[in-house]
Amino acid sequence: MSLPRGLQPVAMTGTGRADSLIYDARDHGLTGDGVTNDQPALAELVDTAGAACADDGRPRVIYCPPGVYSIRDAGTVWRSGVSLIGAGPGVTRFVLSNPGNPTDPTPLAFFTAIQHGAGRDNHIADCTFASFEIDGSGVELAEYDVLAKGLGLQYVLRGRFRDLYIHHTAASGFGCDFLQDSVVESIVAIGCGRLDSGEQIGGAGLGIGIGGWGSVERLTITACTAVGNGTNGVFLELQNREWTPPRGIRITNCYAEGNRYGISDWGADGLIVSACTMIGNQEAGYDVSGLGTTSVAGRGGIVTGCVVDGNVRDGVSIGNTPGRYTVQGNRVSRNGRYGYRQHNMPGGPSLASTEMVLDGNDVWGNALDGVRIDGTLVDAVLLGNRIRDNGGRAAPAASGRGATVTYTATSVIDTAAAWLPGGHRGKTLTVGDRTAVVAANTATELVLAPFRPGVTTAWVGDPPAAGTPYSLPASPPVRSGVSLNAPTSGLTFRGNRVWDNHDPKTQTHGLWITDGGGCLSGRVEDNDLEGNAVAAALFDTAPSGGYWDRNHGLVTRF
Repeated sequence: MSLPRGLQPVAMTGTGRADSLIYDARDHGLTGDGVTNDQPALAELVDTAGAACADDGRPRVIYCPPGVYSIRDAGTVWRSGVSLIGAGPGVTRFVLSNPGNPTDPTPLAFFTAIQHGAGRDNHIADCTFASFEIDGSGVELAEYDVLAKGLGLQYVLRGRFRDLYIHHTAASGFGCDFLQDSVVESIVAIGCGRLDSGEQIGGAGLGIGIGGWGSVERLTITACTAVGNGTNGVFLELQNREWTPPRGIRITNCYAEGNRYGISDWGADGLIVSACTMIGNQEAGYDVSGLGTTSVAGRGGIVTGCVVDGNVRDGVSIGNTPGRYTVQGNRVSRNGRYGYRQHNMPGGPSLASTEMVLDGNDVWGNALDGVRIDGTLVDAVLLGNRIRDNGGRAAPAASGRGATVTYTATSVIDTAAAWLPGGHRGKTLTVGDRTAVVAANTATELVLAPFRPGVTTAWVGDPPAAGTPYSLPASPPVRSGVSLNAPTSGLTFRGNRVWDNHDPKTQTHGLWITDGGGCLSGRVEDNDLEGNAVAAALFDTAPSGGYWDRNHGLVTRF
């Protein structure tokens, strides 16, 4: 038996024998020929290895050599102390399907509270899943089922999940909850949640429920990639609103592209997100909100050293949270609406967020405001940020029809147009009773965002016929570096530079307090607001109280 590096047995009495610590799957009925249903043999082997571990306390390893292992019509209930190791993604492949049992979600492995009584006192421990591929494209269901995952384990102690390629599952690819003293590393999740409408639970590349172990869950998620998944690239979700949001979770060096949301914090306390890249996601690159099943948002987290670029709507979107979130040292750029947006999502609590911090971020090239405050803030701090060249959605309303207009799956071309490049980014294009979102534009071409993650077209059905009339709305007249569109009290706004240095200038103002906004008892000093298209500031609502001084470009003191 040839094993991957690092998996050589330290105690082995015979290849494939029941008293071995490592079992070669081929010696226990699995064929890996892509034709035989290997699920019954896998389930039997897991039971054998689990019973052996329970008997002597020594964890076992199931090694699956190179091959295509067909897993049909049922998932395998996992056992404590049993690891599953392959020869590498693309080499060892588990292909899931359910032709003989079309109502079964058929995960590769599962162990859950509802189906199997999983809990703190009935957990699985010392399991590693590594070096294989899960192909979920063959699972078809009449209705979406949250259990149609690649891996669906709950209450795992000392779990190790690494070097996995999980793709095209009907629900979440990696859908494991309550992971204590565990590491999730180098998982690539592509096109998962393909049966999720985008509004249903699960459907993520990596969807991890939290809170089951109590106020601390020691979990590291690192070097994972999530692309084109139905809901989130990665989410953490508190599973019971009465539970304490847990501390101890870190997400580092991950990549999320083309999902509905890139990375979401739906209920952690003190989540650390560092050195991640979140690009091209539909709603937001980074999301803190009450969109999870318990409507509990994260709080007290830190987002640092990340690139949040080119998302269809917002870059960083935070709301429904009691606050104390820090967003520090990130690049937040070229997003289709706001760079950073503070707002409360519908369905979650409308909270005033306390002690939020934006420190040292580079916020540029976003289509509307660089920083938009649509939710109440108390004692927030904006310190040392560079906010420039935002407000690019500056083109007037437009329409066209006839011989100059053609449509493709991802674009509209009007050879008679002369649009401001980037001036329609983030707008909703209307073509008859159909709509699409503009991701970018040149003088004559609109590039359209996919209508949902994981697809390659902006349209449901065929593109409109050539010549069909289209229209684009006007741009808002005020597009500010920083806009306060909700009440703020005790705001510290210090040492920021807010300007526009490109031609033509599109960031109209450095600071805007709207009719619906306010700045009560703010400390606004040592900012540079000079160099915007219209003026340093616009106060539809005058500030009240506080201390304003030494703000370049702003002569008014309050």
